[in-house]
Amino acid sequence: MNDLEGLAPEQIERISKVRERVIDSIGRNMDLYGVTLSIGHLYGYMYFNQGPVTLDELSKAMGMSKTSMSTGVRTLLDLKMIDKVWGKGTRKDLFEVSSDWYQNFSDYFSIKWRKAVESNMNVLSKSLNEIRAMKEEYGGQEELKSLLHNDEHKIEEAIKYYRWLLKLIEAMETGKIYELIPKEE
Repeated sequence: MNDLEGLAPEQIERISKVRERVIDSIGRNMDLYGVTLSIGHLYGYMYFNQGPVTLDELSKAMGMSKTSMSTGVRTLLDLKMIDKVWGKGTRKDLFEVSSDWYQNFSDYFSIKWRKAVESNMNVLSKSLNEIRAMKEEYGGQEELKSLLHNDEHKIEEAIKYYRWLLKLIEAMETGKIYELIPKEE
């Protein structure tokens, strides 16, 4: 697990400092997207690790409890940012980073946005049905009818946006997004 073994102390210190800076940056960046700073640091640590690690190794290296590591690993698995891998000769679960940052970004936002779209579309559809029912019920009241018509229009516009967002999510999930905005080589 220690890829710095055998290096001079000065080299270890300099490389460690660079890595810590990047790990902290990853943690702060992930914090902006609703992932805790500690889980961001966990991902950053795993990113620089040379191969799969166990929960015990992570716990020891990061100075955190195995329970915290388990929660963090589960979150990263759910976000498809790490993978559970098989290791010859070990019974413990091994985990390693999915190092394709483009795919990590796509997976993360696809998962989060899809949940939001589904929830919001349900609310909007229910609200639209209620407005249409009220329009029928109170059709003779022009002022109310006008108000309901405006609300109906606003909700229809919101639904159009969420349909568009679903197309963006699908483009990210299928990789079509990279035809529009290619990955850098």
